[in-house]
Amino acid sequence: MHVYTVYMHSLSTSQKIAKAARHLLDEEGAEAVTMRRVANAVGITAMAVYRHYPDRAGLLNAIADDSFEQLAARLTAARFSGDIEQRLTKIVDIFLNHALENPRLFELMFIKSREGARRFPQDFKAGCSPTANLTAELIQEGMNTGLFRKDDVWEIVFETGALIQGLVMLYLGGRVDMSATRFRTYCHRSLRRYLNGIRN
Repeated sequence: MHVYTVYMHSLSTSQKIAKAARHLLDEEGAEAVTMRRVANAVGITAMAVYRHYPDRAGLLNAIADDSFEQLAARLTAARFSGDIEQRLTKIVDIFLNHALENPRLFELMFIKSREGARRFPQDFKAGCSPTANLTAELIQEGMNTGLFRKDDVWEIVFETGALIQGLVMLYLGGRVDMSATRFRTYCHRSLRRYLNGIRN
């Protein structure tokens, strides 16, 4: 029996639905995640899926929310050392690892329009983005110590995130002719250029 099939048998129905949806997402993209295809993969009726998820949007949101929690856990578990720029670069590396390992998931998390997705600036300033909170703490530390000019912390967090996410989007879209290693180094340089622009 296939390893994936054995693994699926050990899960609850709700978990099976989520894992089947994530498998379809990873293999074919968000468009492939339909209630009928997920139901077929799990071996239940399409109506049975609705007992666990209100609709397709709710299922995709659950995948995205779970993925943000996983990314936040990776950030929380990381051991950050060095100066502020080195620690910010480490955050970028963790983000790049997540994006390059899961390109279609990255698209769902950061590019696809989704109901319930966090929105700037209210949700960020309210601390609702666990993946951005750590960056905000480091930017605030930089301002408090005089490394960075006083400014809107959350605007800077959003801008640096947009910089890296935009580069990743272009890379995954085949618009960047670099190896993954060279691309990572380029992202580091881009981050340094941005940080140089907000230094005192």
